[in-house]
Amino acid sequence: MNQDTGNAEKTTTDEQPVSDVTELISNFSDLLPNAWLPYWEQLQSVPMLAFILTVILGYLVARIGLAIFTKSLSQITKRTKSDVDDQLIQAIRKPFFLTLFFFFLGIAVKTIGLSAAMESTVIRILASILVLSWMFRGFKILHILLSTLSTFKDRFEIIQPKTIPLFELVGKILLIGLGSYILLTIWGINPTAWLASAGVIGIAVGFAAKDTLANLFSGFFIIADTPYKVGDFVNLDSGERGMVTHVGMRSTRLLTRDDIEITIPNNVIGNAKIINESSGRWEKSRIRIKVGAAYGTDAQQVVEVLMQVANDHPEVVKNPEARVRFRAFGASSIDFELLVWIEQPVLRGRISHELHLQVYAAFNRAGIEIPYAKQDVYIKEMPASQI
Repeated sequence: MNQDTGNAEKTTTDEQPVSDVTELISNFSDLLPNAWLPYWEQLQSVPMLAFILTVILGYLVARIGLAIFTKSLSQITKRTKSDVDDQLIQAIRKPFFLTLFFFFLGIAVKTIGLSAAMESTVIRILASILVLSWMFRGFKILHILLSTLSTFKDRFEIIQPKTIPLFELVGKILLIGLGSYILLTIWGINPTAWLASAGVIGIAVGFAAKDTLANLFSGFFIIADTPYKVGDFVNLDSGERGMVTHVGMRSTRLLTRDDIEITIPNNVIGNAKIINESSGRWEKSRIRIKVGAAYGTDAQQVVEVLMQVANDHPEVVKNPEARVRFRAFGASSIDFELLVWIEQPVLRGRISHELHLQVYAAFNRAGIEIPYAKQDVYIKEMPASQI
């Protein structure tokens, strides 16, 4: 007696998820008007006819409901300029239709008179197909929303075309997790043990792929924060200097002036000091030419000669204009600095070379001496010659 009671309690517990899913289907007759109940009971007396008519009715109701749903929302979306809402409507058309149709299909299954186990299995299959349909459509809806948000860079700076794959991956994982939980519940499987196992596996994978995950998250924040972008010239605290050619989720690539490509993991470059020569108020870059003149030289003449060199060079920009600064009284020279602006940092090496040559030639023409370190040796007394 006790054993039978225990089995009955177990059966009731196992069937609880299914009864939750099919509660509305089981109570369908309660939704009908009282005048229709005799016809429904008479129709159930012929199971196959009831099944066919219920399926046909479900298809028609689903079609009509879908048409009303689509038309109603279309009237609202006409007021908007964006076509995103139209894409969302198209994305949910199929699962909305299946939801209505499968509801009536479940009612039709109950009219056939199958065994309780078979009926439960069929309804579980229908519910599982419906969950999978909504889950896969959720992937498409997620992509549409992320693509739309990425166009509003002034409002959602963190969502960009390059960060969409990461957000999409996280969103898909969440949708799969939610869908899996619902599917396990539908089939009467306790998801607690599965969640615990997934947590243990997640911790193990996290430890095994910690470097990859560190590069992935660093790449996400680099793309979101944009300390540099493709085409910028950057200097790293480790000494590398070059043009950024690729910013990915795992690594950043620099092309040096020697045409050598350097691949730097995002975890490394994300924690490094970066000097972006192409950033700031503009892309223009300043060159400093340090030069010394001998003591006794007319300082104003030095300034005029240096300004003339800057003004004569075709690739020195006029705005901001070049300037000369008297920096210091050196040990053997008076020290000046010529400051000029160029259009792009990549031109720094060549233009600096040309300016040094022109300054040297201009000083020679003007008779300005560029001093260098000299030492005078005085011999106080010659040693006596050894005979």
